[in-house]
Amino acid sequence: MRKAIAFALVAFVCIAGAVAGGASEDVYKIGFIGPLTGDNANYGIRCSNAAKLAISEINAAGGIDGKQLELIAEDSEGTVDKALASYEKLAYTDDVCAIIGPVFTSPALAVAQRCQEDGIVMISPSATHKDVTAQPATNADGLNYVFRTVPSDALQSDVAAHYFYEILGYRNLASLYAMNDYSQGLALGMKDTFESLGGKVVAEETCMVGDKDFRTQLTQIRAANPEAIYIPNYTVEDAQILEQAAQLGITVPFLSSDGFSDPEIYNLAPDFTDGVIYVGPAQAEASTILSDFQVAYGEMYNGDAPDSFATNSYDATYIIAGAIDRADIAEAGVDDQRLAVRDEVAATKDFQGANGTLNFAANGDLVASQGVYHVEGTTPVYVGSFQIVDGHIVQVD
Repeated sequence: MRKAIAFALVAFVCIAGAVAGGASEDVYKIGFIGPLTGDNANYGIRCSNAAKLAISEINAAGGIDGKQLELIAEDSEGTVDKALASYEKLAYTDDVCAIIGPVFTSPALAVAQRCQEDGIVMISPSATHKDVTAQPATNADGLNYVFRTVPSDALQSDVAAHYFYEILGYRNLASLYAMNDYSQGLALGMKDTFESLGGKVVAEETCMVGDKDFRTQLTQIRAANPEAIYIPNYTVEDAQILEQAAQLGITVPFLSSDGFSDPEIYNLAPDFTDGVIYVGPAQAEASTILSDFQVAYGEMYNGDAPDSFATNSYDATYIIAGAIDRADIAEAGVDDQRLAVRDEVAATKDFQGANGTLNFAANGDLVASQGVYHVEGTTPVYVGSFQIVDGHIVQVD
């Protein structure tokens, strides 16, 4: 099988038709939860597409033990309620044994709790809130079932604050963030670290996901006279904020987060992205795995380019498939399948994926650095990869 199967996204994967203590049919089912419709569907569509690509490659190479993989993709619409309904279907009707996703933080927090209760592996390619991997293991085995192939907000917000303070030299910032777990977590985490270093967040404005008018908040921010404005939001909100700030004559720099790594931002606000600096996933080293993935994705999806979360999803899918391959679960019941897959995911070491060498910490977090990008026009230019060492930011590549 191709490269001993080694990639993943947040999905459920299990043998179809398996029953406790019984044999299965000729497919292994993998679940996916993410927004496939709505304003931010681009995130979920790219993640699910990457998972489908990985599965098509594995199936073309003969599958696992002669069985094919099947992805069951459920639309969360980006909401907790829809994500939980998707989970119920995947867990109890489809009998998957692992999950790729959910894609957004709030749904991921809710589903992570259920995965810990029921003992089903989930790997999120994009849910970054620090608490996603902090859900207590309430399953009968007391084991952790929650993983992610994206760095946590705790790392991202620390690197962001140190970079803004130590490298860019800012001492007064403003922030404008949506009241959801992702944006709020990043904004407050960055603020805590930035102010501990001696800086000050002089204006802190909020909005709701789906808001279209940010002029009132931007006017309040302008009055506080910050050196830069931090907007750790999803693509739609960030695009509108940048455009309306320009209309108001605001010329200070904008700073952002990994949500800005979605190339859709350059379709929504191409005239307003120049100069934005954002912190996101470290750029993977050039490799044949990465280049082959990018080419195959473009060919399969009409020239579309995968974003960082899609790459994470591709890796997650291969990680899950590799776990199934090693677990030898063809004749196991559903609960035994799920436990065996979980053990093999947790044992993953030095996985060679599209994002380079991947390892999980004991709590399921990705062991990683953070990248910094400076947008020139509509092109993100990679500055480098950074870590915090002894309380200071250090460039590691």
